[in-house]
Amino acid sequence: MPILDAILMWAHLVSASIWVGGSIFIGIVLAPLLKTISESVEERVAIMIRVGRKFNKIAIPSLAILISTGLYSSSNILSRPQFLFSTNYGIILVIKIILVISLLVMFAIHVRIIRTEIEKKIESKEMLPEIVQKLRSKIISLGRIMVFVSIAILLMAALLHSGI
Repeated sequence: MPILDAILMWAHLVSASIWVGGSIFIGIVLAPLLKTISESVEERVAIMIRVGRKFNKIAIPSLAILISTGLYSSSNILSRPQFLFSTNYGIILVIKIILVISLLVMFAIHVRIIRTEIEKKIESKEMLPEIVQKLRSKIISLGRIMVFVSIAILLMAALLHSGI
């Protein structure tokens, strides 16, 4: 049904825009801007964590929509596993699936690193500045890797759509 396919593609694209666009905004716009707002590493990390939690309220549903619409769109080839490694489409789809799984693992690690008790310790200044700085570096590094993986997933989606 063409209208259903169009609606699913639209939902997939909107969700990808939210996930990737929001992640890029946080990493490229917000993180550097915070250096001009506060000298305190603790305060900058606390703000980043709060922004991340707010973003996750739309990012996590977007990621769920991305995965479900992606699975639906690829269900035809997934129902015939012999085509996964014998066609270009199947190989690209396998690469995309691996990237999505790695993104989910990184996201889970990211969320685990900045759990609520860590946020409270940072805000109440119960953590040494050196530890907060290391935490900040981990968060930023993992966030950058997640953005690059997300962009690679978009490339795989474009390759799949182009029929390569």
